[in-house]
Amino acid sequence: MPAEFFNRWVMLMTTESMALSQDAIDILEGVTTATITTLLLKKGLRNVWMRGTRPLRTGQGRRVGRAFTLRFVPAREDLATPESWSSPISTRAAIEAMPAGCIAVADAMGVIDAGIFGDILCARMQKRGVAGLVSDGVVRDQAGVLSTGLPVWCQGAAAPPSVAGLTFVGWQQAIGCGGVAVFPNDVVLVDDDGAVLIPQAMLDSVLSEAPEQERLEAWIMEEVNRGASLPGLYPPNAEQKARYEAQRVAK
Repeated sequence: MPAEFFNRWVMLMTTESMALSQDAIDILEGVTTATITTLLLKKGLRNVWMRGTRPLRTGQGRRVGRAFTLRFVPAREDLATPESWSSPISTRAAIEAMPAGCIAVADAMGVIDAGIFGDILCARMQKRGVAGLVSDGVVRDQAGVLSTGLPVWCQGAAAPPSVAGLTFVGWQQAIGCGGVAVFPNDVVLVDDDGAVLIPQAMLDSVLSEAPEQERLEAWIMEEVNRGASLPGLYPPNAEQKARYEAQRVAK
C-alpha cells in the first residue's frame, strides 16, 4: 500500500474510532486524577498514573481525551537522522493522523536529553485540535511550545532534537508511558497532578461512579472544616454513610 494512501487510511480509522462523547468529557473534566486513581485502585488497578508527566506550565487546567499513542525506541544511527523526519513513518505523519480532541501520549522511554517535539510540531497539533500532549520524555523550544497554547505534560525541556537520543517507530500501537501500559482508545485524564489512564473497558463504570466519589469527598471536606475527626469519617463508616445519604437526599 503506497504511503500516502496508508496515512489517509490511518487518519480515517483513528478519527472514527476515537470519538469521546461530550457527556463523558463533561463528567471527567469535573473529576480529579486523584479521584480516578482511587476508583481504579478499588477495581484492582494500581498502576495507572504516568510517572514524570508534570504540567509544563501551571494553570493548564484539566483535559481529557482518547489516547493517540506515539512510540519511540532508542536511537540507532542509520535510522535516527534528520532525513527520517520526511519518512512516511515520522512524527510529522503521525500528527496528521491525530483526530481533534485526542490526547497524544508519547512513549519516550524516560529520555530527558532529546526533545520529542518542538514549537512547530506543537503548533500543528494545536491547529488540529489536539487536547494535549503527554510524555515521559521532554520537549524542545520550550518558550515556543508554550506560545502555541498546546497543553503539555512531560518531564521538562531539552535543546537536542529527538533523533539525538530516540528513533520514532510508529503510532497507534500499545506503548508504555511513565511505566503505564497505554493502548489506543484508552482514555487519559490530566491535571496538575499529572496524567492518569482509564482503560477503555472501565470507562462506563468510571463515568457512573466518579461524580459520586467527588460529591462524597466534598461532603467529607465540609465535615472536616466543621471540626469533625477523621476516624469513621474518612473513609466513612456505616453511620457516616447514612448521614451523608440523608443529607444528600434532603438537598
